[in-house]
Amino acid sequence: MSQQLRDLLGGSSTAAAQIGLGPFLFLMCVSLLASLLASLLYLQFYSSRATGSQVYRAFPLLGLSITAIFVCIQFSLPLSLGLLGALSIVRFRTPIKEPEEIGFIMLVIAASIGTATFKLEFVVGLFLLTVAALLVQTRTRLFRRESVDGSIVITIPTTEPANPAHVTSMIRKQLPRARLESVVSHDSALVLSYVFQEMSDGALTTLHTEVPAMASGSTMSVFFSRPGGL
Repeated sequence: MSQQLRDLLGGSSTAAAQIGLGPFLFLMCVSLLASLLASLLYLQFYSSRATGSQVYRAFPLLGLSITAIFVCIQFSLPLSLGLLGALSIVRFRTPIKEPEEIGFIMLVIAASIGTATFKLEFVVGLFLLTVAALLVQTRTRLFRRESVDGSIVITIPTTEPANPAHVTSMIRKQLPRARLESVVSHDSALVLSYVFQEMSDGALTTLHTEVPAMASGSTMSVFFSRPGGL
């Protein structure tokens, strides 16, 4: 390892002012690895509920560009002020569809800035704490809200006798965590709506067999609210 790189990793301001191509490429590689790690964490912890813009695909380019910008401007006050003025007119109007996307974007920005300012220990600590926080959040029920994987709509003709309690009991034999959301009675049909979690292939097959057998002309529709609901 060259003396320049040793000084750079140690945070020497003199060496930082004389940054060369080698150390610059090293920092860019670190930034790329950090961005890819952020993408992996997003996919691991949130892809199963994703209905957003798949923002993780932009993390590598976002991390590289932020690192390059801060490496270029941190040693020049006029350049940093000029860039601040130029960026103040930029407006991003793409909506953030998932709340966690904001957190992961901030994670990439913080890691990129830490890399560009030679705080590699900070970047390592940041990701260690991030992984710990995500594990605590997903492995405990402290921050967990009851999720809904989908809904079931059962339509029973009014010409056939039907007891909503009997239908609910039949549904819960296959889906213990299902709950009745609404009961709507029309002139020609009784419509029961349920929400459920974690439906298996066997439960879906059984319900498709039992619901029509329950009353002549009965139908069942299943809607999944997120990918991987089945």
